[in-house]
Parts: sequence; C-alpha cells; structure tokens
Amino acid sequence: MSGTSPALQPPADAVQPVRHPDAPAPGEPLGAHYGQCFGCGGDQPHGLHLVARAGDGVTVTAEFTVQPAHQGAPGLAHGGVLASALDETLGSLGWLLRTIAVTGRLETDFLLPVPVGTTLYLEAEVTAVAGRKIYSTATGRVGGPDGPVAVRADALFVEVKVEHFTDHGRPEEIRAALDDPDQVRRARAFEVNP
Repeated sequence: MSGTSPALQPPADAVQPVRHPDAPAPGEPLGAHYGQCFGCGGDQPHGLHLVARAGDGVTVTAEFTVQPAHQGAPGLAHGGVLASALDETLGSLGWLLRTIAVTGRLETDFLLPVPVGTTLYLEAEVTAVAGRKIYSTATGRVGGPDGPVAVRADALFVEVKVEHFTDHGRPEEIRAALDDPDQVRRARAFEVNP
C-alpha cells in the first residue's frame, strides 16, 4: 500500500505471525462473535452480515453484499461502510492467533466505486507481530475473489484483556452477554475485536 504511515510499519524486532494450534481449520466459517456486532452479527438489521472463513496460514477471507442501507452517494457503498468491512475482516484474524485485539489504526485506500448489490470479496493477513502489536493488511475485490481491488487497508491491532470490554462497554449489554445461558456465545462475545 503506498503512503502507509510509519505507525503501520512493523519494527525491526517484529516476528512472523504463528497460527495458533487451536485455530479454526482452513475453510471453516468463523461465525459471528456477537449477534449485535455491526460487522458480523445476524441481529443487526442494517449490519454488514459479513461472513468470514479461516484461510491458510494467518489469513481469512470474507464476503458481504452491499445493501441499500449501506449507500453513501446514490447507488454506491458509503466509504465508511467499506472501511468497516475491512476492519471487521482484519479483526477476524484474532481467531487464528487466539488473541483478543482491538483496532489501533486503520488506513484505507478507496480505488474503485462499489455499487449497491455488489458482493465485496475480502482477504486479510497478519504480516508481523511485535509484543502486543499485530500488523495486518486486507483487500476488497469486486466481481469475484480474483477481481479488481476496490478497497485496501493496512492496520495495527493491539492485544487487550477481556476487561477492556467489560470495563468500558455499556453495562446492560455486558450483563446480557455475561448472562447468556449459551456458554459458547457468552465466551465468543468477548473473543475478538468487536
């Protein structure tokens, strides 16, 4: 990505990412981490409903179809929605590292307009890890997984403890998630970047 800021350049002592042994297998759907998540949650009527899958190494792929509620200019996806799709895909990489992380910085390039009704094919990869910092990159393509790149981003995620969410989230939402009788949903609500 041209023009990436120095904050998104891994330091000299950064290491190659390592896929966690308990990470989902390549091709496995990652599922929503929280039903109310704007990016992946099925309970958000105007959300992206992004569907991500584990890839090879430390990569994920995802898809979402631009709906009328996602437009900015008439008939075209809003740039913020496209940035959200990239961010959600990048955040899904935490499943492969088995790390709770939040977005620290996201730089996005918009290369092509994305019309309403278009499916955006996303791919993200962790490129380096330095302490709590996770460096990654993503692209969004139109017309298929090998189509032209419409958007791309570089990102820095920062590893956090679960208290980041429980201390700063809305108490009623946190309580509802913690009180969920489904143990898997309860654990997943705080597992990756929401």
